[in-house]
Amino acid sequence: MALDVVGAGFGRTGTLSMKIALEMLGFNKTYHMAELFQNPGHLDHWEEARRTGECDWDALFDEYRAAVDWPACSYWKTLSQHYPDAKVILTVRDQDAWFRSIHNTIYPASTAGLNSDDPFQKRWSKWGNGLIWEDTFHGRVEEREHAIEVFNANTEEVLSTIAADRLLVYEPGDGWESLCGFLGCDIPDQPFPKVNTTEEFQKRRSSS
Repeated sequence: MALDVVGAGFGRTGTLSMKIALEMLGFNKTYHMAELFQNPGHLDHWEEARRTGECDWDALFDEYRAAVDWPACSYWKTLSQHYPDAKVILTVRDQDAWFRSIHNTIYPASTAGLNSDDPFQKRWSKWGNGLIWEDTFHGRVEEREHAIEVFNANTEEVLSTIAADRLLVYEPGDGWESLCGFLGCDIPDQPFPKVNTTEEFQKRRSSS
């Protein structure tokens, strides 16, 4: 199964809400970092992609119609070329809110996993910290100006690379209209999902 949608936006830009929204629109299934914990064998593919820049994308995404969030967004350019008919969604948000969010959620959670007693959690954390915090943010994600510079540079690269008729820039709160218009889908009679807020993330982590 070929991807119909490639997500180019970093994590903590509403990617889990976008995953749920896409699945509500019929793009079943949509890949998200959460899929790795349900399919630990996928980590072999992602480790290969980090080493070489490529993997067997068709095998990895065999059951998926869309992919958002890390790790897929790290390879948006490769995936947009591999799946030339796929549309690209760039999820964005206020840069300061995004910076606060990653430091209150995924950054401490992923770095804590390096000390986990669970072998898969430790392996996942080593790979994820390498891909995101080292490769993407050059080990400087704690530096606000640098992190935001990387965030904005990704946005600019997507805008300058992907043709306008193939790209949707989507901000949390945009709702169904722009997304459904872009994908050619009917607007559901349900509210647009809003999940995985900082508060929800922290509550879930503290109870685990």
